[in-house]
Parts: sequence; C-alpha cells; structure tokens
Amino acid sequence: MRFCVLASGSKGNSTFVESGATRILIDAGLSGKEIERRLAAIQVDAASLSAILVTHEHHDHIAGVGVLSRRYRLPVFLNQATLRAGGETLRQLAACTPFVTGTTFPLQDLSIHPFVVSHDAADPVGFRIADGRHTLGYCTDTGKISQLMRHRLADCHGLIIESNHDPLLLKNGPYPEHLKQRVRSNVGHLPNREAADLVDTLRHAALRHVVLAHISETNNHPDLVWAAVREAMPGADGRSANGGPVFSLAWQERVGEVVSLADGAW
Repeated sequence: MRFCVLASGSKGNSTFVESGATRILIDAGLSGKEIERRLAAIQVDAASLSAILVTHEHHDHIAGVGVLSRRYRLPVFLNQATLRAGGETLRQLAACTPFVTGTTFPLQDLSIHPFVVSHDAADPVGFRIADGRHTLGYCTDTGKISQLMRHRLADCHGLIIESNHDPLLLKNGPYPEHLKQRVRSNVGHLPNREAADLVDTLRHAALRHVVLAHISETNNHPDLVWAAVREAMPGADGRSANGGPVFSLAWQERVGEVVSLADGAW
C-alpha cells in the first residue's frame, strides 16, 4: 500500500491511496485541475483512479469531487447525510455509492471501514483502509478523540492524523471569537499536543509512518507541531521516535511525502 497527502488544510484536502490495481482519493477539496497537477507530480495519471471517498461535505473536502467524478467516470463513496448536505457540489456525479457509517465495504483490492469522528458536519467520518497486508488509518477534522476512534486506528501500519492548531496561537490570533470557539470545540479541530498524545498511545512495533495533517496556516507552525511530538514522545527527531515510526508533515501548498508501507519509500 502506498499513499500521499496531496493537500491538507483549510484551503483544500485530498489524499491518494494505492494498493494493487486500486487507486483512490480520500476527498477532493481542490479544483479538478489542481488535483490532476498534484497527482502528476507523483507520476499518477488521474485517468487511472478507481474511486473517490468523501469524509464530509465541507467545501475544502469536496470542491473537486464532481468534476473529477464526471471527467473520469469515477464512483464516489459517501454516506447519505453527506450526499444531502453537499448540495449542488455533489448533485451531479458519474456514479454514487452510499455507504453506512460503521459498516465495512469492499472497494476492489481494498476493504474500507468508515467510522464516526467529531466535527460540525452532517455525518463526518474517518477511514480504516486495509488491503490484506497493510492498514492505513485516516482521521482528520475532529475536535476530540473517542474510544471508537482509538479502536479503529489501532494496529495500523500507517496513520494520517490531524494536528491542527496551537491553543496559544489560536487564542491570540486574528480569528473572530466565534470561530476560535468553533475550532477549539469538541466538533472543531484537534490541537497539536492532543494529536501527539494520540499517536503516542497508538504506537506499536509494526507502525511504519505517521503523517500529521490539516496544520493551520494561521494558528499553527511546523516547529510547534514537532515540539508537541517531541514532548509527547521524547527522542522523536522528525524521522523516527525511539526506533518507532517515521513522522512527516502534510502541507497545503505542496504535495507531501509519498509513503510505501511495504518498504518506507516509493
């Protein structure tokens, strides 16, 4: 299994996952043209995609879903509440395959389990994606961590976890008070230290790679993300933590690292 976060942040989110002949996107929150460009940057032709999974209906996760679905005849997998809440953006799809949150479904070479996360959307989900050999856990856009999330993210070989904001930067930053309250609420976004503590509890011998994602450009900084990781997991240096997983960051303006869970490199 290989994956790459193509974009992550409030301006647009999309992640590429590949196993065998199956190539999918988790969300498509950039324009169709920009997602095609970012896929090409990792030598992937958008025409080779198999499907799009959607986590929730916010614009930064669905902006390019419709155009990519129509252009490449891609089925879109999402729950009914997200489909309804997506309005016109999700109204015209080449094919729509609703899933039930909490119920595992097959997608070619993959087994997908959508699980509940805590965000201010109709029925937001994270994903546990397995191919019979490796498992990837995807959990962003959540204001708190539940026991269910911990259970679904346990024993994964790769993790993509939100590390959205630094509480002090958020408190003293330019956002209006109502938006600050939304971000730090239980249906908002995860702060750095909580994200790092979550990863610490999920570490195990077979965990190969952790990507920290959805880093706020206004209320966070990469140095603060790394500081939280090192505080929670002494010895972490950006490449490993005490002989444990490799860590990397996802970015808004550029493609992230391409990760192979088989050997750690593309």
